[in-house]
Amino acid sequence: MEGFMALLTNPCFLAAAQTEGFIGIDFWTALFTLLNLIITVLVLKKFLFKPVKKMIDDRQKEIDDIYADAESKRSQADELRENYEQKLADAKEESAALVRSANAAAQEQREQILRSAKDEADAIRQKADADIALEKKKALNEVKDDISGMAVEIAEKVVAREINAADQTALIEDFIRNMGNDQ
Repeated sequence: MEGFMALLTNPCFLAAAQTEGFIGIDFWTALFTLLNLIITVLVLKKFLFKPVKKMIDDRQKEIDDIYADAESKRSQADELRENYEQKLADAKEESAALVRSANAAAQEQREQILRSAKDEADAIRQKADADIALEKKKALNEVKDDISGMAVEIAEKVVAREINAADQTALIEDFIRNMGNDQ
């Protein structure tokens, strides 16, 4: 028993026995604490959690709207880019077609100019050939006329007098000398 008494007189044990009322659970205090906690949770839910949740939901909706708007603008930009690329390809095709058309027109014009120049050169050559032939004919006709005239003169002189071989040679030489003087 002495050990038991020593335990009862021990200061630590006494402090623990005095605090037993402090550590003990009182039903009414626990009930009021529980009610106080429930009321606090309900007040916080009404005035804090709901507004904070509404603010978070509104912010989430704004973010979702921003993402949706960004996606819409991105798809519009992709559409515009594709449209631009298509127009650029069409413009390149059109410019290539214009260049091909211009080259073909220039080639045809070149060929037409060459044909025209050849035709003109042929016409000039034909006219020159015709002029040469005409001049040649005129010259031959003049020579014939001159020879005819000389033959007539010789014949007149022969008829006017009877000539011997020496006179005939002299007449021909005279005729040849006169022929050089006429031209």
